[in-house]
Amino acid sequence: MSIMGLDVGDVRIGIAISEDLLFAHPLKTIERIGLKKDIQHLCQIVTEKDVETIVVGLPKRLNGEIGIQAEKVQGFSRKLEKKTKAKIVFWDERLTTVEAERIFQSTVEKRKKKRKKVIDQIAAVLILEGYLNQFRLP
Repeated sequence: MSIMGLDVGDVRIGIAISEDLLFAHPLKTIERIGLKKDIQHLCQIVTEKDVETIVVGLPKRLNGEIGIQAEKVQGFSRKLEKKTKAKIVFWDERLTTVEAERIFQSTVEKRKKKRKKVIDQIAAVLILEGYLNQFRLP
């Protein structure tokens, strides 16, 4: 059993995985090519990795309200949930991309396209780790 984390954007989806339910690690970034194909790709990963839960980052506004982007993510997630056996859980992802960019600053890879793919994966890791941390003892 695994848990998958998603950072869903309009252009890319960052994916992280936790197979031990303790630590999250980056899996991949997929380029968005269409709703049907995107969902098929994610369903394939769910099957291959035996994913039971998908933690989807919900990009709330800083005041905690749901905005247009969060509504898009919720709509995408509802469609994904209908096509897979995995349960969808939303996780507040405010500022995870900012944190991912800060973490990434220490690397030498400066090509913008490559950098954005890695940042999406790091954001997915941060989302998944946030979710996993709630189950750890203090």
